[in-house]
Amino acid sequence: MSDFAGMEDLLQDFLIEAGDLLSGVDNKLVDLERTPNDSGLLNEIFRGFHTIKGGAGFLNATELVTLCHLTENLFDKLRNAELAITPETMDVILAATGAVRDMFNDLERGQQPSAADPHLISQLKLAIAGNLVGGAAKTAVPAAAAVPKAETALVPVAPVVVHHPVGDDGIDWQALYEAVTGAPSLGVAPASAPSAVVNGADPSHNLEGKSADEIIKAAIGRRASDKPGYSGPTGRREVERTRDNSIRVDTSRLDQVLNLSGEIGLTKNRLNALRSDILNGRSDPETLHALDVAVSQLDLLVSDLQNAVMKTRMQPIGRLFQKYPRIARDLARSLGKDVELMLSGEETEIDKTMIEDLSDPIIHLIRNAVDHGVEPTHERLAAGKSDKSVVRLEARQEGDHIVIIVADDGRGMSAERLRAKALEKGLITDEEANTMDERQSYNLIFLPGFSTASAVSDVSGRGVGMDVVKTNIQKLNGTIDIRSTQGKGTTFIISLPLTLAILPVLVVRLAEQPFAVPLSMVREILPIEAEHVQEVGGRATMVVRGEVLPIYTLSGLLGWPQEHVAEYGVLMQTAERNYVLAIDSFAGREDAVIKSLDAFRPKGVAGVTTLSNGQIVLILDMKELLGSSSDQGGTTRKALLRDRLPVAA
Repeated sequence: MSDFAGMEDLLQDFLIEAGDLLSGVDNKLVDLERTPNDSGLLNEIFRGFHTIKGGAGFLNATELVTLCHLTENLFDKLRNAELAITPETMDVILAATGAVRDMFNDLERGQQPSAADPHLISQLKLAIAGNLVGGAAKTAVPAAAAVPKAETALVPVAPVVVHHPVGDDGIDWQALYEAVTGAPSLGVAPASAPSAVVNGADPSHNLEGKSADEIIKAAIGRRASDKPGYSGPTGRREVERTRDNSIRVDTSRLDQVLNLSGEIGLTKNRLNALRSDILNGRSDPETLHALDVAVSQLDLLVSDLQNAVMKTRMQPIGRLFQKYPRIARDLARSLGKDVELMLSGEETEIDKTMIEDLSDPIIHLIRNAVDHGVEPTHERLAAGKSDKSVVRLEARQEGDHIVIIVADDGRGMSAERLRAKALEKGLITDEEANTMDERQSYNLIFLPGFSTASAVSDVSGRGVGMDVVKTNIQKLNGTIDIRSTQGKGTTFIISLPLTLAILPVLVVRLAEQPFAVPLSMVREILPIEAEHVQEVGGRATMVVRGEVLPIYTLSGLLGWPQEHVAEYGVLMQTAERNYVLAIDSFAGREDAVIKSLDAFRPKGVAGVTTLSNGQIVLILDMKELLGSSSDQGGTTRKALLRDRLPVAA
């Protein structure tokens, strides 16, 4: 049973509001690190965190209140200039906001949050006291003078600054050092740790005389496994992801929908009156003109209502963008790089149903830009660039599409190196490599298993990132393109339809039966002429601008008998392949309102729609058809052109 029985609505309101506040706090913290003297920004952060703490108190989430209160105390000291803002202090604060987000996940499951990691609490207290390594108060005593006399048995050495206080794996390195060695948080590493303390940390290891880093790393397994929700060596908490089906709508948009509904009601009454007049024998020009005016008005109002309803589904993409500055900052810091993520076009609106599906692809692209695209500082300086690199995330509307750009000013991509790496991994043949242009070479990074990383890390190297990006973008009926210049950077351009509720389709015909295929997959329509069809490996092919493409008949994919000779070919483009779809004829382009077939969905059918003439047609799932049909290999030249070939053939 939920710990919040009877408070579900209040809990959901809190999670929505507090989630937005926390994302805002994270972004402001990243800005604050760049402008530490901005007191207005610090006050905004303090107020946001104070609001979260108040809501948590109302829900009796004691552990969340405790963590928020400690973090708020640290903010208070920072805004009163009692402490200086340092990267180490920011690491601790961002670790605290991450823990708060984990507690939100507990609340979302209807459970009271468990206590925060004691090492994080320890770090917060040290930061508040001004004893955090690299984050001491302005009036702090010098480290050498602060060493207690009891520690004189330790051989004094140079201070050791732990550069990863809170790592990507969630481990609090400095707290582990203190817990294992028993030393104060002064950044001083003992030449040899007391054997009782060391052996107490892990009896299976004799760590006496080892360095601080070795002691800390040896303690990771035990300390991380103590964490609630620990799921392996990384110490990451497994959190169930649920899709948020709620949506926020501006009341002005709902007012517009209401007003249009009222206008449609009045027009309906007018049409009913005219219908009665016509049924009663009135067919004079004035009555017919009034009917024509009423129908035209209804057509206009229904179009306006459709647009207004579609706008209620649209949300600012800034709600998606707001979590990325924190991700870029944390990754750059863990890699020792100085990277600024610049956002642009946050007010651009996109269909709510697409926002969650875009989240992971954009994360992959940003991580790829920070890890692979941006050079280390010494390389940038050697190339005459500034030590700080910029990754740009931009959104804008172009016609009936949304364009999202992820660009970096890093080293750029080498088409030759990409081809060589793909050959080395056996992903392409020598013949394919020799015929690839620059654009096709860049697209090699989308192949499953492709990676240019020399070693596998927790960031990259397994070749399971960019292929997911392209697959997810194409699921949204979008495209992704790459532009790169060596030494200047790489740009990824994602183009998406404004909404998934309306799908542009090409209506094709097989005999007299119409079918719809997504227009996003269609490159062009070609006539199928006998002299242009060649047979390769027993299958019919066409050469289109130097590219040899297999021909698949729509009848073969559907398992229908081929009653007519295919007159046209539709050049189709998917993530896996390009091919020509042979059809009898086509009826043109339509904007389809998709209706799903939940109760019964035949293989290869994505849904149904109604054409402008009232005819119901099936929307084909071409990927599924190609994967399940016995016609996967295409068709023979003779079968395709049987009525056009001379008898001798």
